[in-house]
Amino acid sequence: MSNVVPKEQQSAYQRWEMASFDEDRRTPGAANSPAISLPTVDEIVKIREHARLEAYAAGLEEGRAAGLAAGRSEASEEQARLHSIAASFAAEVAQADELIANEVLDLALDLAKAMLKTALDVRPELINTIVSEAIHYLPTLHPPARLYLNPNDLLLVRNHMGGELDKTGWYLAEDSQLEPGGCRVETANNQIDASLSTRWQRIAAALGKESDWLAS
Repeated sequence: MSNVVPKEQQSAYQRWEMASFDEDRRTPGAANSPAISLPTVDEIVKIREHARLEAYAAGLEEGRAAGLAAGRSEASEEQARLHSIAASFAAEVAQADELIANEVLDLALDLAKAMLKTALDVRPELINTIVSEAIHYLPTLHPPARLYLNPNDLLLVRNHMGGELDKTGWYLAEDSQLEPGGCRVETANNQIDASLSTRWQRIAAALGKESDWLAS
């Protein structure tokens, strides 16, 4: 006897049970995870290129940052070097200015000395003015009063102002150690050295220099 029940004689429950059983048997792997699809060659190439570009961009940014830092460091060092050069240059300029000023002053003194000597040679009568100024520096006249002059100047002074000097009690005397153009005044209380050498040294000292009248 056949165990097969015709379809039209099967109940709804029987049909569901069989259908469900058949479905479970037919799809044992349907509940598993879907199959993994592997990337294609083109996709692998694109992935590699993308990774390379990202690495390049990261390296570029790192290199740019390092370059900026190095540039700032070099710029700072260069600025410091320029400041040092500028300070050194300013010091050199100041030193050169001082040296030039001293040289110009020395030259001016030499020229003044030469002009004064020439003037005394050309106009020996200038000794009269020098004598008058030397006498004028005396606060008071206390006899005996002596006026020492170079022999060449003595005659000039005697001819020009000898009478006036005699009236005020002056005695004129020769001193061959005095250069023409200079004199020395001596009284009981005072002495005035108006020699050319002394007067010249005073002028040079007032200018902060040392200059010998006899030096050429």
